[in-house]
Amino acid sequence: MDPATIAGAAAGLGAAVVGAPAVLGALGFTAAGISAGSIGAWMMSAAATANGGGVAAGGVVATLQSLGAAGLSASAQAAWTAGGALLGAFF
Repeated sequence: MDPATIAGAAAGLGAAVVGAPAVLGALGFTAAGISAGSIGAWMMSAAATANGGGVAAGGVVATLQSLGAAGLSASAQAAWTAGGALLGAFF
C-alpha cells in the first residue's frame, strides 16, 4: 500500500476521534440534549414517527445522542488510536 494512503488513513482516524464531538454538536446532539430545530431534532422526529411515537433504544438517533452527550468512551478512543498506530506501523 502506498505510504501516502496509509498516512492519510491514519490522519483521518485521528481527525475522527478529535472532530467527532464537534460534528455531533453541530448536528444538534449535545450534552444538554438534542437542540431544537437541528438535524438531530429532525432525525428524532422521523425516528419517532416511524416507530409509533418512540425512539428505539440502541438506534441511530439514540446512539448519536449518547455520543453527543458523553463523547467517545475511553475504549472507543483507544480503539481508534490503536487503528491509527497500526496503520502508521506499515509506513
